[in-house]
Amino acid sequence: MRRIDRREALALIAAGATVGTAAATGPLFAQTAPERPYTIYMITFRGDTEVEAGFRDYLAQRQIPVEYINRDVDRDPTKVAGFLDEIRALKPDLVYTWGTPVTLATVGPYDAPDPAKYIADRPVIFTMVAAPVRAKVVPSLDSSGRNVTGAFHVVPLDAQLRAMQSYRPFDSLGVLYTATEQNSVVLVEELRQLAPTVGFRLVERQFKTDAAGKPVADGLDTMIREIKEEGADWLYLVPDTFLGSILEQVTPICEQVLLPTFGATELAIRSGGAVTGLVCRYYSVGQLAASKAEQILVGGRNPAMIPVETLKRFSLIVNMPLAKSFQLYPPLAMLNYAEVIVE
Repeated sequence: MRRIDRREALALIAAGATVGTAAATGPLFAQTAPERPYTIYMITFRGDTEVEAGFRDYLAQRQIPVEYINRDVDRDPTKVAGFLDEIRALKPDLVYTWGTPVTLATVGPYDAPDPAKYIADRPVIFTMVAAPVRAKVVPSLDSSGRNVTGAFHVVPLDAQLRAMQSYRPFDSLGVLYTATEQNSVVLVEELRQLAPTVGFRLVERQFKTDAAGKPVADGLDTMIREIKEEGADWLYLVPDTFLGSILEQVTPICEQVLLPTFGATELAIRSGGAVTGLVCRYYSVGQLAASKAEQILVGGRNPAMIPVETLKRFSLIVNMPLAKSFQLYPPLAMLNYAEVIVE
């Protein structure tokens, strides 16, 4: 058996700590096999990710028989409406949603839960909702008060800001976001609230929209250069679905003006969009969500009684080739606990 070094051990602990805790409260395996496999209707935003891999692997390892119905909106949440009639007709045992726009299109905001418009009679597990309370998916993390629970993936902003400061001290922070994405709006608002207490200035730019109200990358070069010219020390990559879809355009401009990027999500770093970030691993978020699905399907628990959670430990990841491109290497002490991507 290959020995793992200290850094690998820390990464494994960080990735699996919460899932192990959640799973330990349930049976080792499904105690009674159902007469038929459970049916899970999955609505993804941009195809399968490591979140779905973690979700499916967890249930398979627990020997819980599941049949999946997979639907994808291909980055267009308006397509969800067409899936809801199918859910009502098929009556799956559980519905899985990925991201804030998809989740809100499926269950609606908690203060306007219209059963005629949204899914209210099936358990719904969400993942990748950046700010479930602020986005009005749930009124509190303790209970949704309805047929919804889930796992979210964004590390608390104050912890991210501390990690950013440890890598490179900053006085000004740039942010580029979509004003029509609720998850982005609420996180930028939280940044505004933190700015005076933490002690930084926020430099904001919003993506332009087309005639249909959809975000477009028009003027991207100008906006990033303006953020740099206004003194931003970092560009913070919020978990914005449109921003994530154009990172291959964002990063080269940031490299040209030497505006380093800090990612709120694992994908932003691994895809070469961010130099570094303090994140929840997608695979582990999927496992955490699956542990909640197990409580509903096998344990018969009401989703309203299952708290909404994120992981308890996080991973600091450094994309070393990108750090070299930005001429911004991490402090040596950080290498003792960070995962370093070298290629």
